Amino acid sequence: MTESGERNTTDGRPAAPPDDTPGTAGTSKESAERTGGPHSSAQESGADAAETGIEPGSGGEVEQTTDQAGVTPEGGTRTAPAARDRQGMFGVRGSGDTSGFGGLRLPGYSPAPAERPYGGWFDEFADEFAEALLERGVPRGAVEQVTVDRGEITFYVQRESILEMCRTLRDDPALRFELCSSVSGVDYGADVDRRFHVVYHLTSMTYRRRIRLEVVLDVEDPHVPSVVEVYPTADWHEREAWDMFGVIFDGHPALTRILMPDDWEGHPQRKDYPLGGIPVEYKGAEIPPPDERRAYS
Repeated sequence: MTESGERNTTDGRPAAPPDDTPGTAGTSKESAERTGGPHSSAQESGADAAETGIEPGSGGEVEQTTDQAGVTPEGGTRTAPAARDRQGMFGVRGSGDTSGFGGLRLPGYSPAPAERPYGGWFDEFADEFAEALLERGVPRGAVEQVTVDRGEITFYVQRESILEMCRTLRDDPALRFELCSSVSGVDYGADVDRRFHVVYHLTSMTYRRRIRLEVVLDVEDPHVPSVVEVYPTADWHEREAWDMFGVIFDGHPALTRILMPDDWEGHPQRKDYPLGGIPVEYKGAEIPPPDERRAYS
């Protein structure tokens, strides 16, 4: 320790400042202590880059799909959700809304595709992911876009490759994403091309990492392969996405409704689904749906 309060190393040189990069603490394989005991899969099969002989950047990288001119278009090969302002709770106007949400205004936001370096452990992971996909014969163009936003990394992937990607992420020793914690749907509205998104949240309990995969679909062809054979936890999640959004998961063992009755028509969380079409009955009174209530303004 010098008079000015700076730390020195044993040879007298000033010590390097601590790494204050947000979102990186405890996520590097070299700095984070692995989970599990002496006989856990983390120690038996969770290989570091040094153990596998893969150096960062070798064997190719996960690249975003580019056009013939070599320029990555906005949103890669997908159409990014329109960054439009949101008005009202559900974008409904002239319905006699009495909740006060009719005056809600939110600015539109759509994160741009990320460029290397991504920062933190993302670059190390992206190199290992690309190497694993190459070994399994998955085309590099299967990753349409990579986005880093709010400390999270998202891979937009082609639906034909989602099943093999999940299998690779689960089984490869350098990746080890053993848990699919969520499969959900998103509908960006009728004025957005390829409006449906299927979102997969994957967790590596071995390396304490989380990533997100997204598949973009057309409303006329809302089919995507089921990942239940790789992640059994996705069973009821895929059923809910089918029930609420109408996304068809090909190969699912029993794709039936899970929230609505079996004879229900339509999918309630689609943006074009009628808002509040069922009156609510109480003892001696009936409350009409929101779009039929009296307006006070």
